[in-house]
Order: sequence, then structure tokens, then C-alpha cells
Amino acid sequence: MSIDEAKLHEFLGKAVGDLGAAISATLMIVGDRLGLYKALAQGATTSQELAQRSGTNERYVREWLGNQVAGGYVQYDQGSGLYSLGDEQRLCLADPAGPVDLPGAYFIVEAAFHALDRTVDNFRSGNGMEWGDHHPCLFHGTERFFRASYNANLLDSWLPALDGAIDKLRSGGKVADVGCGHGASTILMAKAFPATEFVGYDYHPASIAVAGARAAAAGARNARFEVADATSYGDRDFDLIAFFDCLHDMGDPVGAARHARSALKADGHCMIVEPFAGDRIEDNLNPVGRVYYGASSQICVPVSLARHGPALGAQAGEARLREVVVEGGGFSRMRRAAETPFNIVLEARP
Repeated sequence: MSIDEAKLHEFLGKAVGDLGAAISATLMIVGDRLGLYKALAQGATTSQELAQRSGTNERYVREWLGNQVAGGYVQYDQGSGLYSLGDEQRLCLADPAGPVDLPGAYFIVEAAFHALDRTVDNFRSGNGMEWGDHHPCLFHGTERFFRASYNANLLDSWLPALDGAIDKLRSGGKVADVGCGHGASTILMAKAFPATEFVGYDYHPASIAVAGARAAAAGARNARFEVADATSYGDRDFDLIAFFDCLHDMGDPVGAARHARSALKADGHCMIVEPFAGDRIEDNLNPVGRVYYGASSQICVPVSLARHGPALGAQAGEARLREVVVEGGGFSRMRRAAETPFNIVLEARP
């Protein structure tokens, strides 16, 4: 066998980088759980000072800092011996209201390891795994990772991109958030539009309990939450029905779209927020696609297969979603209203 040494070293360099990222995943969670990132965000510090700020052991903190600096997540000044976070790092690592909650995403990675034995079995058997069968860290991580995107885009970009929806919400409408999870998107909208009634639906009772508690704590009295799946909720005459990063997970996405179509007013809007994806495999062979294919194979596809669904996957793409929503669900038209590097936002109309 003839080996191209340059290609070998190029591949190994990439593999070592990935290995370093993988072994550092738990350290991201450590930094979040122990408040190390938030303590670093207070200002440049030594390992001793950081340990004091966070109530942790200096020897472990010193090693953690070495890992974080080597990975480019923390800055180190050799002259002063001080560690710090840059502005961009602070936004993504220590600010829950920032544009991306990176530590939150790593709780999703943790959940994948908790489910590893089931995942191996699923690959062999073709079986699925219900959302509620996952470790609770999945629900926590999913809320945090997607909440950051909702905070950054939902009120200022996505909702205004829907043709006339904002006026209805301001004057007092009715909105359903289907697959609402812990209710982050529901509560955000409810606080912004106090004249409108919001109903969050999810088939996972534990998530609905959390959503109700979060709404009460936030003072969102115009939001309520019910345990129901996407094809069984009973309310009607909605001005807006939203699916946030969940339609592709469902066991019956066509049925969910059809039910939404029947529950909307004649001039209503259906907003479908989905992971960013192209229609061809080659369109998704990039870092974002890699993340989504990883989550899809271990979380999204098994959830759908657990209910004998079509397993659209997180990289379904707009064309496949159009088949579900328009051809299967009965909507007359659908368009791409907005997008970010992580999401596409589709608007369907009756």
C-alpha cells in the first residue's frame, strides 16, 4: 500500500483536533456548572484567583484553564500570567442572553453519551427512542441552546418577517406553540405581546410542568401549557401556530401540519422554524451540518422512529418540508421568510 504522507498527516491533524474537542466536552460542562466562565467574565485573573472566585480547587482549575487556552476558548497572557475571556468569548460562554449559548449545547452532547447503549441497539435493530426516555440534561440543553437563538431573532426578525402577523399579535390574537418543550419561545412571545393568548403544547408531561413554572416565574399570565401531541390539541381559531425546531422530530409530521391547518383561522400563519439545511447531502457537508447530522442520528431520528414516523431528520431541507406542509398538510403555499446560520424560518398560509 502506498501512503501519501502529506494526506496522512493532514487527516491525523484533523483527527487530533476532533479528539481534543471530544475530551473537552465534559470540561465545557464543568466550566458551566461550577461558574468558571462567569467568574472569568468578571476580569483577567490567575488560576488561584479564579479558584477563589468560583469556590473550586486551584489545581483542577489550573488544568482546566490549560485545556481551555489550548482550545482557543480562554486567553492567556504569558507576561502577566493572567487568564481572561475576550468579548466574543464572553458573549458565547458566560452570557445566557448572548447570541449562542455554547455550554448549553454541551448538555445535549452529554445526553447522547447517556443514551449510547440505546443508540447502538437502535443502529442494529432500527428501533426508536422516545424524547422522554432521554436523560433530563437533554431537555435542559435543548432549551438553552435554542433559547439563545430565539432571544436574538424571534421578536426582531422572524415574527416581523411573517406577512402581517405582528399586527395581529399586538392587537390581541391567539397563538399555539406546538412542541414547546420548556416554553422558552412561548414565554418570550407572551411577554412581548401581552394582549395575545398563548398556548404551549408538548406531549412530554415533565417539560409542560417546567414550562408552567417558568411562565409563572416570568409573570407571563397570558401563557398556558397543556400536555398534548401535535395532532390532538383541541383549541381552534389560532392566528399563528408555531413549530420551533420540532416538526422534523415528529412521528406524524404530515398529520401535525394537517392539524395545524385545520386549527388556524382562514387568514392565519404557520411558522416552521427548522435546523438550517440544504436539499442535497452535499449542501450540508459543513460544520453546522456535521453538528445537526450528529444530533439527528442520536436524537431526532430515534424520536420519530419510536412512533413509526418518517424520520425526516434534522437535515430534512426545505423541499422535503414543503412536501410535508403543502402537499401533505394541505397548506396552499409556503415560503422561506428568514434564516440564520443555524435555522431556516418558513411561513405557510392556508
